[in-house]
Formats: sequence, C-alpha cells, structure tokens
Amino acid sequence: MINIEDLNKLEIVIGTVLSAERVENTDKLIKLEIDLGTETRQIITGIAEFFQVKDLIGKQIPIIANLEPKTFKGLESQGMILAVKVGDRPVLLLPEEEVPAGSVVI
Repeated sequence: MINIEDLNKLEIVIGTVLSAERVENTDKLIKLEIDLGTETRQIITGIAEFFQVKDLIGKQIPIIANLEPKTFKGLESQGMILAVKVGDRPVLLLPEEEVPAGSVVI
C-alpha cells in the first residue's frame, strides 16, 4: 500500500508521439519522441512486438515524466508510457478526446 503523498510524487502527463522507430538489433524496443508541450522527450519502450511504429505517431498517451532516466541499448529513456496489461500484451491508454500536450493526469 502507498499513501496519497507517494501517489502525488508521480508526475503523469499526456504526451503526443511525434516520431517512432524500432531500435536496431532488438525485437522489443521502440524509440519514441514525445511532445510534452514545453519540451520533447525520448522514451524507449518495449512494445515493438505489439505495435507498428507508424500506428503510434500522433497518439496521445500518458507518461510518467519524473521517472529517473534509464539507458537501453545505449539510448536514454526519459520517462515511461502507461498502458494496460491484457493477458500478455499491452493496450495503450488514450484520452477520450484530444488534449494539449503536457496536460496533467489527475
């Protein structure tokens, strides 16, 4: 169990995917460039088995923006996308309507 103070530490915002490309020599990794309204972030995600990169461009997805950066295959990931796990595959969470990039998830 976590308390509300722990939950409030998470900075979850909506980002718009500007570009997406497979990471060379990997089966699972995709490099995303995501517009957060005031900045662009690079996020490396392990969803390549389930999504075509062309289908991700333009999607608005929630990300954890204040997660400590981590390096995958020499590429820095500056956040984490949020998805729902259904069986063994991810399903993206998407706003019901278009919102400004950087909108805070409450």
